[in-house]
Amino acid sequence: MKILKLNSNRAAVVDEAKKCLKNDGLLIYPTETVYGIGASASSTKAIDKLLKYKGRRQGKPLSIAVADQEMAEKYVKINEQALKFYKNFLPGPFTVISKSKNIVDSRVNSEFGTLGIRIPDYPMIIDIIKNFGQAITSTSANASGKKRPYKIADILDNLSKQQKSLIDLVIDAGELPRNEPSIVIDTTLSTPIALRGSLHQKNGEILYSDSEQETIELAGRLMLNHLNQLEKNGLVFALNGPLGMGKTIFAKGVGKFLGIKEVINSPTYSYINEYDYQRLQSKGVFYHVDAWKIDSKEEVALLEIEKLVKENNVIVIEWFEQIEKWLDLDKKKLVTLDFSEENGQRKIQIGNNA
Repeated sequence: MKILKLNSNRAAVVDEAKKCLKNDGLLIYPTETVYGIGASASSTKAIDKLLKYKGRRQGKPLSIAVADQEMAEKYVKINEQALKFYKNFLPGPFTVISKSKNIVDSRVNSEFGTLGIRIPDYPMIIDIIKNFGQAITSTSANASGKKRPYKIADILDNLSKQQKSLIDLVIDAGELPRNEPSIVIDTTLSTPIALRGSLHQKNGEILYSDSEQETIELAGRLMLNHLNQLEKNGLVFALNGPLGMGKTIFAKGVGKFLGIKEVINSPTYSYINEYDYQRLQSKGVFYHVDAWKIDSKEEVALLEIEKLVKENNVIVIEWFEQIEKWLDLDKKKLVTLDFSEENGQRKIQIGNNA
């Protein structure tokens, strides 16, 4: 591992970084948010090394850093939604997700075939990317689950010897300002979705879907968004809205995300269906509840829903408002979604517990 201070000759630092990346090495570099770790995004060998360094990611996608919009267009399809973010917020602390053109190593893409693009507001990193001539990975330099890396010690003090041995070059800019990580915006559906950052699932945020397939994809995005919550405490989606608005389709999307192969239908008469799942290293149970015909506290008690809420378990409750008054659920584990129709689209409003 070689460490270069940022007060060194800038041209020499850029040249060293270029050599590191061309040799499929791992580069730790500063940004306007936190320290990142870069590898050639198209190199199988480099991504092997990066994933070994980062450790357990449970399917969480990587993103890439590029020099400008022109370079971004080599890697992703930029639609009108994405273009607005490029014009208004980049360079800056935003990661904009678009459909991937599959130029990068397949493990850099998300399971949805999308790819996050970052244009750092940090001139030296832009110089490195331009000199390298292609995208590098843009993920935080801490090992998975460790503290945010605002200084090099935050990184090195929390690594194993094996992880340290994987790092080839460190650019040390001292302690960075305590800014939040980049805001992550998915622009691939009808409504941009904030997957991380200060825009994250605001109360009252409205999402739109043009089709059943888009509702399924939206469910997957919301599952990915709440993955940490699912793994630690369990997760409940409380769905409200009239018949035919897409509640069961949303449940199908949750099942698809979890890798469940069985056909998921609404349990109108049995009240609850149960599906075991394994997603990567995680095992749990998906419970699908239909409360439409439930009209008593005693019937709710028989389902023992509160006991089902535990780590790695997902519960989707259709017609939640029918039984809400008889449940004692931790609101921190609850995501309320109200389904309706507006101008021919499905309208999904995130409630106060998201």
